Order: sequence, then C-alpha cells, then structure tokens
Amino acid sequence: MRALLAALLLTPFWAVVQKTEESLGNQRGKTISKEVTLNKTERLTMQDSFSSQAQEQTAKEDRSQQFYRRSLKILKYLKSNKNKEEAHKDLAKAAEMGNQSAMEKLAADMLFGYNGPQNITTAVSLYEVLAEEGSHKGQTALGFLFSYGLGVEHNQAKALVYYTFASIGGDPISQIILGYRFWLGINVPMNCEAALINYRKVAHFIAKQLEENEDMPVEKVRLMERPENQSFNTEFLDWDVYQYYRFLAERGDTQIQVYLGQLHLLGRKGLERDHAKAFYYFLKAANAGDANGMAFLGKMYLEGSAAVSQDNATALRYFKIAADKGNPIGLWGLGLLYFRGRGVQVNYTEAFRYFQKAAEKGFSSAQFQLGIMYHTGSGVRKDYKLAFRYFYLASHNGQPLAVYHLAEMYATGTGVFRSCQNAVELYRTVCELGRWSEKFLAAYFAYQAGRTDPSLVHYLFLAEMGYEIAQSNSAYIMESEKVKIFHKKQVYPLALLLWKRAATQGNAFARVKTGDYHYYGFGTQRDHTTAVVHYSLAANQHSAQAMFNLAYMYEHGLGIAKDIHLARRWYDVAAETSPDAFIPVFLARIKLEVTHLLHVQLLNLTENWKLPELDRILRLHWDLFLMLLIVVLLILLINSRWN
Repeated sequence: MRALLAALLLTPFWAVVQKTEESLGNQRGKTISKEVTLNKTERLTMQDSFSSQAQEQTAKEDRSQQFYRRSLKILKYLKSNKNKEEAHKDLAKAAEMGNQSAMEKLAADMLFGYNGPQNITTAVSLYEVLAEEGSHKGQTALGFLFSYGLGVEHNQAKALVYYTFASIGGDPISQIILGYRFWLGINVPMNCEAALINYRKVAHFIAKQLEENEDMPVEKVRLMERPENQSFNTEFLDWDVYQYYRFLAERGDTQIQVYLGQLHLLGRKGLERDHAKAFYYFLKAANAGDANGMAFLGKMYLEGSAAVSQDNATALRYFKIAADKGNPIGLWGLGLLYFRGRGVQVNYTEAFRYFQKAAEKGFSSAQFQLGIMYHTGSGVRKDYKLAFRYFYLASHNGQPLAVYHLAEMYATGTGVFRSCQNAVELYRTVCELGRWSEKFLAAYFAYQAGRTDPSLVHYLFLAEMGYEIAQSNSAYIMESEKVKIFHKKQVYPLALLLWKRAATQGNAFARVKTGDYHYYGFGTQRDHTTAVVHYSLAANQHSAQAMFNLAYMYEHGLGIAKDIHLARRWYDVAAETSPDAFIPVFLARIKLEVTHLLHVQLLNLTENWKLPELDRILRLHWDLFLMLLIVVLLILLINSRWN
C-alpha cells in the first residue's frame, strides 16, 4: 500500500523529467551515457571491495578457528601453568576475532573456574554479548545467572525468557530446565504435557547416544554423607586401594582383573576411561579361564575402539566360549550377533533363545533385547504387554534404554494406559544421563581441592536442571560460610529454596532441614506450625531426626497442641528407627520425665509458683540441668560406696 502511494505521488515528477529530457535532446543523452559508464566502473570497484572484504572475513574466521582449536588441544594435554597461559591467550585471540565457540568456552572458563581463577563479572559480560548474537548457550547461562542472582540481579522473569529462547533454539539444557519447571510448577503454571514435550526432546537425543554404546552415567557424591575413609563400595577408589587391587590383579586374582577392566572400560570410580588397560585386564582374566573376562573381550571386539579393532569373528569366538560356561554376558553377546547378523546370518530364533537364557539369569541388556523383539515383532508375534514387562524388568536392573522405551510407551499409551506423570519421570531419568552430568565430577574435585565457589557454581547449575543431589549439595555448601560469590543476606534464602526443592523430590534429610529453617527462622519468618508439617512429612519417610524433633514439638507445644504421651511415643519410635538415636532419646526422655514430675509436684505444692518461668528455664537449659543431675547422682553413688 505504501509503495503504491509513493508511485502515485511521484508520477507528476517523472512526467516533468520526461518532457525536460525530450527538450534537451542529444546533449542530455551524451551526459547520461557518460554517467552510466562511470556507474559501471564504480560498481565494479565496489564489487572488488566487497569480494576483498569477504575474503578478509573468511581469512579472519579461519585464523580464529585455528586459535580456538589450538587452545583446546593445549588444554586437553595440559602439562604446566605455562601451557595453560598459552591456551588462554589463543582462546582470547579467537574470542576477540568473533569466534562464537571460543567466546562460549572462555565464558564457561570464567564462570566455572576452569583452567584458572573464577571471574563471574567477566563471564556475565561475555554471555550478554553471546546472547545478543543468538548463542543458545549464552542464553541458557544468562537464564541460570538471573535465576540465582549470580553476578546479576535476581530476576526469575528474565531467567524464564532466556530459557525459553534457548529452548526454542534447541539447547538441551534449557529444555531440561523448562521441563523441570513445568513438572513442578516453578515460576510457571504446573503443566505435565509441557514438561513431557521438553523432556522428550532431550531423552530422544540421549537415547540415540546410548544406542551408539556411549556410556554416560557418572558418580554423584552426596557431600553431607561422604565417608572420611574411601573403601571398595564408595564412589571413588582411594589411590592406595587401587594400587592394592593392581597388585592382586598381577598376582592372578581374576575377579579383581575383571573388576579393574570394567572400571577402565567405562571410566568409573574416579578412574580414567582407558580401553587399552581394560583390554589388558580382560585378556589376563580370559587367559586364566574366567568366563566374565572372555565375555567382556567379546564385547570389546564387537564394539571396537582405539585399543581394539572391531572384529565380529573374534567377538563370536569369545562370546561362544563364555556362553558355553553359562555366562549371561556371553549368552547376550551371541544373541546380539544373531539378531544383527554380525559375523553370522540373521537368525531371530537363535537370538531369542540366547536372549531368553541370559534374561533368566537377570542380565538387563538381554531383558531389554527381548522387549525390543516383542515391541517390533522381530521373530516373534508383536506383543506390547510382554514388551512392557521386559522393559520394566530391564529398567529395574539399570538398563537406561529400557527406561526410555518405557517412557515412550507411557507417553503414547502403547501396551499400557497413557500416563503423562510416569512418562515425564522416566524421560527425566534418561535426561539425567547426559554429558552435562560430568559436572558432578568437576564439582566434587573442586570441593575436595578447597575451591568452594567454583564447586558451588557447578552444583547450582546442575540443581537448576533438577538434580536432587546437586540441590542438596548446593545448600550444604552454602551453609558452610565459605561462600564468597553471594552476599550473606542471599545465602539462607537460597539455601532454603534448594532444601525445599530437594525435599520435594523425596529427600528426607532435606525435608528435616526445611523444617529446621522454619523453626529457627533462617531465610524466612519463624513458623513452628510449618516446621511441624515438614517434620511430620520427614517422619513418614522414616527419618529418626524428624521423629525426635516432632517429639520435642509435642513435648513443648510448639506449633502443635502439647501432648506428653505423643512426645513419649515419638521419642520411642525414633530410638527404634535408628540405633544412633538411642542416647539422645534416652537423655531427652529423662529430661521429659523429670520436667513433667516437677510440674506435677510443684503444682500440687503451690499454685503461686511461677511454673511458666520454670518451664522456660528448663526448656532452654535442660541439658545443663540434666548434666548437673547426673553429676549429683554420681557423687551420691560414689559416697555411698566409700561409706
């Protein structure tokens, strides 16, 4: 419409021009011809200029990419601080040239304290530039920073906007965060279907990686329960213990050989993934006749790696020997070869037979494969109910792909009644296996090294994604009074928020902590009634501490009607629930009975006695009173013996 209006307004002007040109004749034509020639020359010059600029821009991008790749290579094989400085210089040069990947890496280094000191202010500046340029990683990072008020103002509305843009752009971390928020209704209306859509996108991506044999689960250490002495069953192997296992393995202990081989194959217990070492230990066990060692060798040859070339024939040979000994991994391996036609002809009947034998021995991967066969109708009649049954068994035995397929069945109502809630919870379990979970290791090692703030930022980032352990660990660190990246006024409100989120996910200890915050008024108004609610919920989860606290509340009528009988009952239940609660309960019961006796006796002696004042004194200093009473009784006992 505007173009049409402009054309109508300009019509008289062009009519005048046309008449003028006709009157001027050939002279005007010559002038125009000369101008056209000049315009052609100018256009050619401009084209050359643009071409030159494009070439310069391409060369600049190539140089920035070279700097970026070189910095990554140096950082991967760091040997000294000098190398670290060189890598940072290259990274900074690449970032200055506008390389987005370099800017993202540099900003992450500053935020999380990778390869150098932490600098949140600089990280914020870099992420703001990245977000403006459309970087989805930058948008996600800014959402995280605004969510906790880290280096910027605390603003959940801005956080939600950044997460939404990043999620639309396909960033999996923002999709997980939005899924978590919609699932529990955090700053958005609770919406199970919206949560399902976000989680499903990421779970589909993770499932594809799992199908390619990329084992992703990592150890997640709960800081408040971390034992002082590491042992065989803890999250990380102590160096001395590892050396002892190596000694036993060299002495011919096949069980330890297979165990060390598995750790190196997957990179568990704090050990690096090293297929060469894994192959070495499996081969030693196999040569000694161990069926597990042979089966794992078959698996390595089937999958192939930098240490072992893919070889179906060798895999078949090792699987066959292990299977003949009744080894479930060997049976599963043979089934997989027949199912996929690797080294043998495809034979679903044989595949089903081997999978079934391994599944009967409780091997989760075999149970999963039976589920796949029934789900797709491969060699058997399609049966979604049987598929669901095998997926369910495999998921309970720790098979992550089975969890994904169960989620798909619940999401689509295939072979089972559709359940959005069940689907979301299962998709979420799969999403938590992503590469980003490796931040748990970085967070733990930073904490061990005394780098509290970088450790906290790692845990907070994971907490934002909904990891319950990260929420608990973040709150635990914030209570340590070593945190410098937050103002003191921010610490308790944020810690309470994190404890609440962890409690919502079923953590009884976090539920007790939430009750404590309301009892003492940490980060919120003192509210004994709310404290009682949280203690009651934790007591239903068999928390002895919650039971003890609830008994105390009943004893003194705090947030609930005073009831001595219920107080006694909860004290007794706490002692029955945990042996560690016996002594505290014993002392509390003595104090309760003595106080109750004094109340009753004094009430009978006189009505003018200031019982409320006595109750206040005993409540505040009951432990001192009890100690004094015990000392007096001991003195009397000793005197009676001497006499």
